[in-house]
Amino acid sequence: MMRPDDHGVERGYDVELHRTRGALVLPLICVLGGGVLLALPGEDALLRRLVAGGAVLLGGSVLVGLLRPFRFVVGADGLTVRRPGLRRVIPWAEVSALVLDQPPARDGLPSTPRLLLVPAPGALGDLPADAREPVDGRAAVELLDLGRIREKPAEVAAALTRHARDLFLDAPGLRRAAFAVGDLPVGLRGYRVERVDELIRRGQEALAWGDPPRRRAARAELERARAQGLPVDTRGYGTLDVDRALDALGEALAEESSVDRGRTP
Repeated sequence: MMRPDDHGVERGYDVELHRTRGALVLPLICVLGGGVLLALPGEDALLRRLVAGGAVLLGGSVLVGLLRPFRFVVGADGLTVRRPGLRRVIPWAEVSALVLDQPPARDGLPSTPRLLLVPAPGALGDLPADAREPVDGRAAVELLDLGRIREKPAEVAAALTRHARDLFLDAPGLRRAAFAVGDLPVGLRGYRVERVDELIRRGQEALAWGDPPRRRAARAELERARAQGLPVDTRGYGTLDVDRALDALGEALAEESSVDRGRTP
């Protein structure tokens, strides 16, 4: 059954997210493997016992954290959050924005999407601000690492769109909508992945929610980086594919730098 909200708009059932259990495998192996090594007989096995004891302690501490109570519900009245460090109901009136974002990759490893909360003025003052909202840099609280739950980011975004409505911002979706980039092939002697990703991300953000000065700045940085020569790695993005993508990005930035379309996130 659907239920109407205060404005007469029908909303669906509450959506509860579920923690993934895949992360339990590695710490469990550490605990079991360390326990077996500790149980093995043998003289002069001090180093082995130290390594085994460390594995048991490390794996056990991770297991304790993963097995702590967890609940995350997106509903018509707000969010119900129960995770380490945060246990409370957050009504929509206390939320200024909810942002799904994905930080840039680090050291060649992709990051996992995160759900950020920007509290309403005067609300949730006891929550530590440990992140920044990507559009205008407002202080935010990281509510959830989507890499730790079973539901896919698209499912989470759909639930938040339905219940949070205008409070929700899908930052990766806005970047893709502003300037779509296909999968760039990786091969030998290609452009450094992190630098290309950085240039494309800044251009996408300038197109998605930037004003003309920001778009001009992004285009100038792109042109400067290409004039100086993009760094090359042993394994990187194919140069021809990157050149085509950056050509198209520069044209898009040039086209929109001359007109302020009044785009709002």
